[in-house]
Amino acid sequence: MASVEHKSHDMGLHAEQLSGRTQQRFFDASEDENFTYPWAHEVDFDKKAEFDAADMESTDINLKIRELLQSGHGDITIKNPRAKHGVGVGILNRAKITYDGSLGYFGCGLIDGPNVHITGRVGWSCAENMMAGTVVIEGNGGSTFGAAIRGGDLVCKGDVGSRTGIDQKGGTIIVGGRTGAFSGFMMQRGRMVICGDAGKNLGDSMYDGTIYVGGEVTDLGVDCVPGDLTELDVKWLSHKLGMYGVSPSCGIENMKKFVAGKQLWNYDNLEPSEKKLVL
Repeated sequence: MASVEHKSHDMGLHAEQLSGRTQQRFFDASEDENFTYPWAHEVDFDKKAEFDAADMESTDINLKIRELLQSGHGDITIKNPRAKHGVGVGILNRAKITYDGSLGYFGCGLIDGPNVHITGRVGWSCAENMMAGTVVIEGNGGSTFGAAIRGGDLVCKGDVGSRTGIDQKGGTIIVGGRTGAFSGFMMQRGRMVICGDAGKNLGDSMYDGTIYVGGEVTDLGVDCVPGDLTELDVKWLSHKLGMYGVSPSCGIENMKKFVAGKQLWNYDNLEPSEKKLVL
């Protein structure tokens, strides 16, 4: 047990101190409803389907995907999504889904389980509140990429906009290029990997979690501080980035690590004069 605790601290996975106020909630493994859905469909990953969405509305595309899942198709390709908004949201089923083109705003939000591949670009708030699965984008992404993500791997091989991973509660966000201002804002858990540069106020008001950056950081936000890149970090980064074929130009062993300074953990208990010092 001691070795496990040592490794968790080396990788920035700290146990929360129990003094002061806390809003941390824990899942109970005995509560099956947290992990399974009675309406999820049994699918065959060898059963493939493809349809052209060029002349379909977003609602019709989503209904078609659900119909195919219900009929047992586990490998679905959507041709010509044409950057329509709100496509692929709320899919709570294991499946392989490919969008051959670009998605608009709020694509693939509220998903839990599917493995998604997008050959083009995505708009704002891609994979918002994602619970599990993978989303891999070949092109660029918009702002608030991975907002409030709770689990799974969200990967953009190009650049993304500002506020990447705002309120991130878990999972892994990987950006192959650059990210904009306020990335990691109010981050609570999970890991964010930026292979390129990061904009202003990185990790502003982050509560916990870990951010890795391969390029230059314009500046750090409130309570975001440098951390020590350990051998465990390098091993994890090498494995995770290798899975998706992205890497920083500086080399993984030269990436910068940032963590929460934890000065804001008991912010509400501070006196007004102390709050001024923190801010």
